[in-house]
Amino acid sequence: MKKKINRKLVLIATLAIFFTMLLITVVYYDLFRGQVFEDLRAYTMILTEYEDMSQIREVSDKLEEYEMRVTLVGEDGKVLFDSEADSASMENHGERPEIVEAMETGEGQAVRNSETLSENTFYYAVRLENGSVLRIAKDAGSIYSIFGRALPSLFMVLLALIVLCMVLAHYLTSKLIAPIERLAENLDESNDGTDYEELTPFISMIKEQHEDIMKNARMRQEFTANVSHELKTPLTSISGYAELIETGMASEEDVVRFAHGIHSSANRLLTLINDIIRLSELDGTEEEVSFERLNLYQLADTCVEMLALNAEKHKVTIRLSGTECYITGNKQMIEELLYNLCDNAIRYNNEGGSVSVEVYPKHGQTVLTVKDTGIGIPKEHQERIFERFYRVDKSRSKSTGGTGLGLAIVKHIIAKHNAKMELASEVGKGTTITVIFMG
Repeated sequence: MKKKINRKLVLIATLAIFFTMLLITVVYYDLFRGQVFEDLRAYTMILTEYEDMSQIREVSDKLEEYEMRVTLVGEDGKVLFDSEADSASMENHGERPEIVEAMETGEGQAVRNSETLSENTFYYAVRLENGSVLRIAKDAGSIYSIFGRALPSLFMVLLALIVLCMVLAHYLTSKLIAPIERLAENLDESNDGTDYEELTPFISMIKEQHEDIMKNARMRQEFTANVSHELKTPLTSISGYAELIETGMASEEDVVRFAHGIHSSANRLLTLINDIIRLSELDGTEEEVSFERLNLYQLADTCVEMLALNAEKHKVTIRLSGTECYITGNKQMIEELLYNLCDNAIRYNNEGGSVSVEVYPKHGQTVLTVKDTGIGIPKEHQERIFERFYRVDKSRSKSTGGTGLGLAIVKHIIAKHNAKMELASEVGKGTTITVIFMG
């Protein structure tokens, strides 16, 4: 990036210098041209003071030293006198632009280019009182010849300026990139000060992105460690039971019990793997999720019916109330959300407890509440229960078959649907989770 900025700065400076010199040459030539005409006019005015031809000839001879040519043209255009040629052999000058202009307005001027000599001839003419026209001409370099003569000097100046620009460009680029390089070397430093305040938002954004990346890296590291730990427990149980059966150390009764343990651990392992895969899918979903119009009450009713047997097994009652409400969402995700919320409410309930699921409209929004009369969540844990593998009561969670990922999946699904979630819980009295869908 530094080399690219350097090259562009040098290129811009070179072009700017070149075109500036070109413009200066044009302006200089314009001033030079004006000065030549001023000089010719001054000499012409001096010559008009002389009426005698001999005096004009005398002055013309002196002007030849300054490479000026004097011509006297009659009213009919015939050349009466020329300081450099025989007037008798010269063609009629009546149609020359400067002569025509002088005849009409009293003064006339013109410039004629000689491509062979790369020079311009400047003509200035004035009408005399007797009707004839006095003209003075001077050869001078054209703009191309002037530029050509000045080219070596201009090239040297241009080269010197380009070298200076390269040094300055390198210095300025280094100054510009320095804060970014410092940041790249130490992204964790707290000092936000830079040489350019315009870079502050950019540097802040880079720092935020770096912090997010580091945070995600830590989360993934913790997640990997937690997954390893969670997988290790059921695998250890399966391996232990299988070893006892394999060595023949287990009685017939024990074999049945060990087989039940293997089956339970395998189920727990399968549930855990399924939750991990699902969470990874939700994490990696960048494409648009297909949404449709869903009857939330109907989906909740199906979920309650499906979990009725599980609730009965835990000696918990589950019921649904409310009215039919429609939301725009992904059917599979909403079914997962309902299942996880209701399943958690059953798992962490007390014997004889209840789970109430309610769906109702409120202020143009659809509200889903899942309320239980279970163990509740201490206030210090409430902010963290949606983290992966976070459990308030680890022993109870494992005994009920929970993976610690259900609420993490719920959190992802709510985010995908731009919904809001509220949690209210009191230890020993139960928990209420409210999900508010915008429409």
